[in-house]
Amino acid sequence: MQIIPTDIPAVRILVPKKHGDHRGFFSEVYSRQALADAGINTEFVQDNHSLSAQKGVLRGLHYQIAPMAQDKLVRVIRGAILDVAVDIRRSSSTFGRHVKVVLSTDNWQQVFVPVGFAHGFVTLEPNTEVLYKVSTYYSPGHERGIRWDDPNLAIDWGLDRAAVTLSERDQKHPLLAQATEIF
Repeated sequence: MQIIPTDIPAVRILVPKKHGDHRGFFSEVYSRQALADAGINTEFVQDNHSLSAQKGVLRGLHYQIAPMAQDKLVRVIRGAILDVAVDIRRSSSTFGRHVKVVLSTDNWQQVFVPVGFAHGFVTLEPNTEVLYKVSTYYSPGHERGIRWDDPNLAIDWGLDRAAVTLSERDQKHPLLAQATEIF
């Protein structure tokens, strides 16, 4: 597995090897040992799967607070997304900065998003399916969010505001400066 650093060292891009022939391909998309060899010592406990029917569906920016904070390993099995991780660790030199990665079935990349980051994505194609592993179970009482369009974060989602489809919940998240429960 190839590991590609990002501008924020805690967030990493993983590219599993694909072995193909006339029948199709085989790929080992997750190996605890390969991640451990790359310094990612996370035990994942839950797999999540989302389908977004339209281009422009934006999910995020989400995170869970302690003791249910989550590492995530995100990949796309159909379509494409712009995946975003925002550093919300107050003591970090990269606090408030973000990393953007296009994940698609074509590029076969995954992104590791550690605890201390808010995570979100926008679909770049209709009928996009995203799979992601998490290190703790979903806990509604610990889930939090930050507004996707926080002007201080200056995230270019690549779409006009009118083209974005959001859940009611994601429309109500606070700005980062107003979020009281971050890391």
